[in-house]
Amino acid sequence: MAKYFDVHPDNPQQRTIGGVADLIRSGALVAYPTDSCFALGCALGNRDGINRIRSIRNLDDRHHFTLVCQNFAQLGQFVNFDNDVFRAIKAATPGSYTFILPATKEVPRQLLHPKKKTVGVRIPDHVVTQALLAELGEPLLSSTLLLPDEDEPLTQGWEIKERLDHVVDAVVDSGDCGTQPTTVVDFSSGEAEIVRRGAGDPSRFE
Repeated sequence: MAKYFDVHPDNPQQRTIGGVADLIRSGALVAYPTDSCFALGCALGNRDGINRIRSIRNLDDRHHFTLVCQNFAQLGQFVNFDNDVFRAIKAATPGSYTFILPATKEVPRQLLHPKKKTVGVRIPDHVVTQALLAELGEPLLSSTLLLPDEDEPLTQGWEIKERLDHVVDAVVDSGDCGTQPTTVVDFSSGEAEIVRRGAGDPSRFE
């Protein structure tokens, strides 16, 4: 059974956030809220967690996982970009965007797109997510909580707990979440290509 954490949306309880972080460090897979919609997340090197996300979402090996980072300094450890791309991404973060970029050697191989050697990264504008990332001190390996054959992500913590009780280890609930995943922008060629239009305004990259 998944543990259920009720977190204040504006002033996350430090003890609760610490408990979630401890679970993640010990190998847990958690459902947690972001500034776009709920996501599945685990520690960066958690191979079992990666496999469980693939299983829950029915993903193939071409799926881009996302490293959800606390800030730009952390993001820069895991992806490569030139000055123009740096400025474009910096201007849009934190926010509801995922950027696909060439990965550094810090990124575990099983997270990379098999041909492109790229990975998704993002910096969310969400109080609870930011508190969890600050406590962890490293990115959360994540994927949108969108179940196979469903058009929209789950939006309520209690429903996620009910439906995924035996496949995730914890649910973090800070109130209703949105239904729109992030806008995805592929910068792997050096030029912006909008892969998915979502919660972030795509016009700045057109």
